[in-house]
Amino acid sequence: MNNLRKSISPAALISIGAAGVIGSSWLYLGSAFFAEFGAGGTIFGFVLATLLAACVALSYSWFASQYPRAGGEVVYVFIASNRLLSFIVGWLLIGTFTALAAFYFTATARLLSAVWPQLDTIPLYEIGGAYVHLPAIIIGLVLSLSIFFLNWFGAEISARAELILFSAMLVLAAIVVFAGCSSGDASNFFPLFDREMTGRGMLANTFSFILPAMAFMTGFSVVAIMAEEALSTPRRIGQIVVWSVLIAGIFYVIVLCATAWVIPWRETATMTNGTIEAFRFANMPAISNAAFAIGVLGLFTTFIAVFSASARIIVALARVDLFPRYFAKIDPKSGAPRPALVFTLIAGITLGLLGPGALVWFLDTIGVYVGIVWAITIWAYYRIPVVKTGNGNIPKRSWLPAIGGITGIAVVLGALLPFSPVALESIYEYYIVIAWFALGFIVYSLAPKQMNRDESLRALLGEYYESVQAVENARKNVNTSAKSYT
Repeated sequence: MNNLRKSISPAALISIGAAGVIGSSWLYLGSAFFAEFGAGGTIFGFVLATLLAACVALSYSWFASQYPRAGGEVVYVFIASNRLLSFIVGWLLIGTFTALAAFYFTATARLLSAVWPQLDTIPLYEIGGAYVHLPAIIIGLVLSLSIFFLNWFGAEISARAELILFSAMLVLAAIVVFAGCSSGDASNFFPLFDREMTGRGMLANTFSFILPAMAFMTGFSVVAIMAEEALSTPRRIGQIVVWSVLIAGIFYVIVLCATAWVIPWRETATMTNGTIEAFRFANMPAISNAAFAIGVLGLFTTFIAVFSASARIIVALARVDLFPRYFAKIDPKSGAPRPALVFTLIAGITLGLLGPGALVWFLDTIGVYVGIVWAITIWAYYRIPVVKTGNGNIPKRSWLPAIGGITGIAVVLGALLPFSPVALESIYEYYIVIAWFALGFIVYSLAPKQMNRDESLRALLGEYYESVQAVENARKNVNTSAKSYT
């Protein structure tokens, strides 16, 4: 099986990681956030969510620096455990990324309709209480095919596009923040909490928003998933994982602070389109348009990231016979995993055609999938035996990822327990979680699984296969000792 081609520069990899976290929906959902949690709960909640996500990212950083291969969590969990657990995290990530691809299929029209309401015309059918309109389908198809062909010709092209688009987002964000801070007033910003509006106090608002905010902090694992194609040292790739989280968190916080500063945030809470509408209300249409442009660019950058990541997860699973081997094929000319890209395109369009009413069910389940993946990956971080490296040093393990693991478990429990304030809202969402696991069981049962562990490690790790032998030997010694003891 061919290796993926190294073609992604460090700057582009940072863009992929940060853009994988930053989307667009938070721009117009800012109004709903302020109304439910207050400006203080939203801003401080994002700060805490960034720190918690950084704790999770530390384990990914360590893994990426040790095993920079396509597939991220699929590789790490396989090394630490077995093919079943590796398949579970891979299957949940496919569910996550294809659902996100479907979300951007429909969300593009949702964002554009804020400026061109005539897009909400020609209804075709209704699912989940929401109509699916013809213009939305056309826009979704054009966007999906555009991202597909951008990836079709290799990661170098899509990564360069990501860098350009993300750089433009940073410039526009700087303009929005400067305009908001220079034109607003502290009286708009303070007090940051309003018990009468939200029905909760400062701490309750902040901690209630952490779980929803964590959903907006996912995506940094794209760096680890794309590591095989990075033109960086393994150590630098690991650092970029954490940088991506911090850059995205700072981006969220400063733009939301500017939104709360430019006009009274309680007024923004009564609006529909958050930052975009707040600046329009402040009589700054050019800045409102800049915020809108950030949203449009965010759609493209995140779509590119999740589309690319989904394909690499499929490649990793196919390399070890947990998916048909056909999907591990790499085009020799472009270096692109074209069969896996086709699979992602078809899955994203199929789910996207269900429309926003049904898609919200899939999106709500993403928190469950990501929480499980985080918890398993961090368990794998501590599960891999600590062994000496080639230079005689013993790699250090931090206790901070354990906090991220607890957070992952909290995300899952918070979503699945019916009495939780952040529980899944519809019974159909519980059905979807069950159905996705059931479908995964069928796929796993039908998978060839003909490769033994050593062959699988060679396929997953490529040139880094030798580096994991010390880990394998340490595990065998531990198992032998345990058997002798018993």
